[in-house]
Amino acid sequence: MTEFSGPAVAESQAVLTIDLGALAENWRALAKRVAPAECGAVVKADAYGVGIEAAAPALAKAGCKTFFVALPSEGRRVRAVVPHAVIYVLNGLFAPSVPMMIAHDLRPVLGSLDDAALWAKAGRLRPCALHVDTGMNRLGVAPGDVDAIARMDLAIDVLMTHFVSSENANDATNDIQIARFASVRGALPHARASLANSSALFLPQKPYGDLVRPGYALYGGNPTPGAANPMRAVVRLEAPLLQTRIVEPGETVGYNAQWTAKRRTRLATIGVGYADGLPRAAMGIDDRLGGEAMIAGVRCPFAGRVSMDLTVIDVTDVPAEKLPGATAVLLGDGITVDDLGLRAATIGYEILTRLGARYYRNYVG
Repeated sequence: MTEFSGPAVAESQAVLTIDLGALAENWRALAKRVAPAECGAVVKADAYGVGIEAAAPALAKAGCKTFFVALPSEGRRVRAVVPHAVIYVLNGLFAPSVPMMIAHDLRPVLGSLDDAALWAKAGRLRPCALHVDTGMNRLGVAPGDVDAIARMDLAIDVLMTHFVSSENANDATNDIQIARFASVRGALPHARASLANSSALFLPQKPYGDLVRPGYALYGGNPTPGAANPMRAVVRLEAPLLQTRIVEPGETVGYNAQWTAKRRTRLATIGVGYADGLPRAAMGIDDRLGGEAMIAGVRCPFAGRVSMDLTVIDVTDVPAEKLPGATAVLLGDGITVDDLGLRAATIGYEILTRLGARYYRNYVG
């Protein structure tokens, strides 16, 4: 349990603890799993909410050499803290960003014929990657365009694609995409193959290629939905109880009176709300389970709407003598990012990437 004293109290009413040791251990476990393929790391979206400036050096110290970001601005931040990293920018090439890409030695992932033409003109023989679309229909060149791009004056060192449903090992789309990728692989025989995101590392086909790109799993998300999570938790979120009160049966809680007490109920309020990234959809309303917090070892449901800065929790089942000085654990002690995502009708990815800026961040490990 976090001690709410000093800066933790002075700066915030909630503490986000980020275990960089667990992050490094997750990367090492995945690197061992895919060897001899290289294991990179996806650190886009501020390293899935945990902070690029902390996560990238921890991953580099563990042995990671190749990083993937979505935007050039993220690549610049990685370059500042891991000077010798190989950094790929996943979201294609945007003409105004080319000077910055070159200045910071960032490698674009070309996703269209226009991208390829622009980099052939601006990047000359600087390394780049080529994204071939095998079914996502989001970014990437069509398989039929790969031969034409291969004939251009480009230093393509990675050929990649992205799975549609790798979290579902039984989805036939996985085999279709593997076959489509294999059909164009010969056009760029010297480029390293990269197919696998976090969940694809656990597919029976082992589509590791030469370079894998885990993201979510590094930060403790479960890459194997429906099975036990093989990864260590990286984030822990907890907040002190600001106030407790008793309400009688029939009384309501929160905006629009969406939750009604069915018994004499003890409530506790914490200083975390949707402005901190706690999903509003995690609200606890009548006849529907919402989010939960662990308080003194007891799972306690949210009561009423999550508001901007505050959330109310039903703590009736917590022994009253354990409430003074107690904290509400929103992530940790058995409550995972996937659990909270499920109860907020979203996914753990969204929970991680929306971790609020108002938390006091405590980096350990």
